Amino acid sequence: MSPSPADNLWAASDEEPIVRIEGVTKTFGATYAVDDVSLTIQRGEFFSLLGSSGCGKTTLLRMLGGFETPDSGRIYIDGQDVTDLPPYLRPVNMMFQNYALFPHMTVAQNIAYGLKQDRMPKPVIAERVAEVMALVQISQLAERKPQQLSGGQRQRVALARALAKHPKILLLDEPLGALDKKLREQTQFELVNIQERLGITFVVVTHDQEEAMTMSSRIALMHDGRIEQMDTPRRMYEFPATRYAANFIGLVNLFSGYVTEHEDDLVTLHSDEAGCDLQVHHSQPLASGMEVTVAVRPEKIRVYEQHRDLPNRIHGVIEEIAYLGDVSIYHVKLASGKTIQFTQSNVQALAEQPLTWGQEVALGWSADSCGVLTL
Repeated sequence: MSPSPADNLWAASDEEPIVRIEGVTKTFGATYAVDDVSLTIQRGEFFSLLGSSGCGKTTLLRMLGGFETPDSGRIYIDGQDVTDLPPYLRPVNMMFQNYALFPHMTVAQNIAYGLKQDRMPKPVIAERVAEVMALVQISQLAERKPQQLSGGQRQRVALARALAKHPKILLLDEPLGALDKKLREQTQFELVNIQERLGITFVVVTHDQEEAMTMSSRIALMHDGRIEQMDTPRRMYEFPATRYAANFIGLVNLFSGYVTEHEDDLVTLHSDEAGCDLQVHHSQPLASGMEVTVAVRPEKIRVYEQHRDLPNRIHGVIEEIAYLGDVSIYHVKLASGKTIQFTQSNVQALAEQPLTWGQEVALGWSADSCGVLTL
């Protein structure tokens, strides 16, 4: 499977990036929170910093906002070196994880607070407040206090307050973390729509891979203070650069093995874990005997009896079945002792599903639907 040219749309842009981070490092004692990170963000992007707790994503966001100062490296916003500038002199605004609303102020007063600090004329403040309240659909809540609002409503107030100053860049630290699953999914699409209407560059910190995949034009996956991979959501899912990236984004089956043959773009390798030889399309040259990992997503695996032209074929016994409504996830134990997962869409009624616990199955996948990892 080859990547689409559209996947490189943002990375290949000829426009001057609105954010340029060059060799930024930040330590806390002996710990490297951010370790020599460089990246660019294009104007109008919805860019996500993704990673587990402690990977450095929030520290990097805080340095971009001016709330932390890097030990080394430089940060440029719209061509200006802002490394040593305080937050209030940067063309950014930040929406904090806890929303940080003033409990004694109404919704309208909370939104207007930053504009008053900037000494804007009252008519301009009133117009801005009305504009952003309408944008995030909270006009009817203008006179309520934060304690009278739901979590989702407080999130919208915080977003409106951040947007009211018309920043060039909006920084969002886990903006949807306090919302329940259904509301979070709904708000993801609303955030994308708002961002597209305003044309403001959004930079979001999240640990939720689904959230990042849904909203982002590009994702920087961070691990131990460094960027593990920076790519579009589709490329990061379909073409992970490392085992860590493959494991972090979605479900994946990994088979260790070694290369036995590489002709044209077809790699043949042997895997004791799979119990057979595997074939993968891979354009970069790989030396015979080289240790590699084959990555295949559960949804790419098919029941072999229904797809007999698949070159990669393994056998095992179904040990567990997780029924999720739209799909079922099957856990299959191979003869090697390794457990893999594959999924099937539930297009039939539950009583008619052909696969069950303890059943022996032959599974397969094409050489196009898996990848070779060397890291």
